[in-house]
Amino acid sequence: MVRKKPLVIYMVGAHSTGKTTLARWVRDHYGLPMIAEVARGVLAEMEAQLSSLRTDLDVVNRYQTEVFARQITAEMEQDGSFVSDRAFCNLAYAAHHSQILPELARDDRLADYMETVKQGLVFYIRPHRELLAEDGVRERMNWEEVVRIDGMVKLLLEMFGVPYIPVASLSMQERTRLVERVLSLAGLEKVGRSAAVPAATPVRAASKTNEEWER
Repeated sequence: MVRKKPLVIYMVGAHSTGKTTLARWVRDHYGLPMIAEVARGVLAEMEAQLSSLRTDLDVVNRYQTEVFARQITAEMEQDGSFVSDRAFCNLAYAAHHSQILPELARDDRLADYMETVKQGLVFYIRPHRELLAEDGVRERMNWEEVVRIDGMVKLLLEMFGVPYIPVASLSMQERTRLVERVLSLAGLEKVGRSAAVPAATPVRAASKTNEEWER
């Protein structure tokens, strides 16, 4: 059975849990467009440095607000099924490092967006110490902070009643088997390995650095 209705797949969780690697796997094996983490693009456009995100609260507020808005825009621009590397995840960081949550909580966009997320397939990727690494956006985190962010992501999932599939295994083999089974039950079929990925979703070289595999 081939699924006809568009399906949105989200990879959510804390920093350095392997969301990007898993999202790329879905992109390549199911021929879906992928929304990459928008935070990197926002950071580049703002010409901000990591040091500013640690010390300048105004910069942090603007950055986190724009990341949230950019994620919504990126999803609205998609036509059909897609996989997204993250969703509302930046709000977990905003809760610890900015002052924007009270304003966002009163913003109708948040409730509307979370209702949209509830209609997709949400994979909640759990953290492992072995995967901690710098990613060019956030500074290297210690385990305690990763756990705090992970807990905040779970709080948001539960608070908004978002159904999710926890991915707790560290093994990439087990992760992909779980995702493959869930997508099969959802009626999504894999494409041939030689099939082209949509032009809007550039395929990176087959060889990946250790850092890329750790995300």
